[in-house]
Amino acid sequence: MCDDDSATDLVGALASAPRPAPGPAVDPISLAPVDEVVITTLMDNTFDALLTGDERVARAPRGAGLVEAPQFENGLTTMGLRAEHGFSALVRVRRGDTVTSLLFDTGVSPDGMVSNADRLGIDLGEVQGVVLSHGHFDHAGGLAGLAGRRGVRGLPMTVHPLVWTRRRLAPPGLDPSELPTLSRRALESEGFAVLERRDPSLLVDGSVLITGEVDRTTAFERGMPPPHQAWDGAGWQPDPLVLDDQALVVHVRDRGLVVLTGCGHAGAVNIVRHALRLTGVPRLHALVGGLHLGGAAFEPVIPPTVGAFTELAPELLAPAHCTGWRAQQAFAQAFPDAWVPSSSGTSFRLAA
Repeated sequence: MCDDDSATDLVGALASAPRPAPGPAVDPISLAPVDEVVITTLMDNTFDALLTGDERVARAPRGAGLVEAPQFENGLTTMGLRAEHGFSALVRVRRGDTVTSLLFDTGVSPDGMVSNADRLGIDLGEVQGVVLSHGHFDHAGGLAGLAGRRGVRGLPMTVHPLVWTRRRLAPPGLDPSELPTLSRRALESEGFAVLERRDPSLLVDGSVLITGEVDRTTAFERGMPPPHQAWDGAGWQPDPLVLDDQALVVHVRDRGLVVLTGCGHAGAVNIVRHALRLTGVPRLHALVGGLHLGGAAFEPVIPPTVGAFTELAPELLAPAHCTGWRAQQAFAQAFPDAWVPSSSGTSFRLAA
């Protein structure tokens, strides 16, 4: 008979083992390798001006411009970057001499992401497309600021068809709180060219994959708890899966896949395995973005997630946004060479 610790370890190991994906396989998708991808976090839950970089990671300058402040002798003070409960990243993909820029999510406030872009000296007018990881407002709120800052007439925006779903939080004993819902009509009136894709799609001449719906193949990544609900046209129903959750994937030549998530509602392990299966690329090089492992409902998922990533062995692991401090601590301990703390203004350079 096993002792309690051994039994727990066995359960975790079995839960994190690969499982077959249901339904017909759609892989492999021919994802063209790229020479370099640079992911710049325009908005995250934290900003730490004292973080240091290395050959893979560049941090924002400590002083990102000056603002008026009459309390100081010269009437000015140095400002940093904004942090808020939201996520946004600029993705620059280089193939040879050709560089393409995509915006992945836009943060929660109308002006937060564009303000940070200004302070970093990033011209959002160079963005050639927008991808939304899902419809939650903390990933789409900055679309208003983007539309107001640059002409977006004809700017393609790739979304899942369920991104427009009405959702609410209904915790037991509390009044339900409806979440802001994206309006397709409003976005199209601003000039965005909305492209709905439920299945995987390729952008940037076949070098950027948007996963579409992610196969749920693990036993432990069960999604949102019952208070997260969606309107089905007749009433409110639990919405554990957040089916519009999708990720962005790039294949860095000779290194492996780089996977970028917004919240990772489909489950970090599900997402990575889905990307590996879709592309036929056998190796995960890097994972960046929110993994939604914070809070009592998700903390039991941390051990099997860490166990699964031990097998996947990424060279860079930068959990962000909704990952949660307990999961960050677990990843930092398990992957001391790969784990990198995220922060608004950080750029991750991944090259062949």
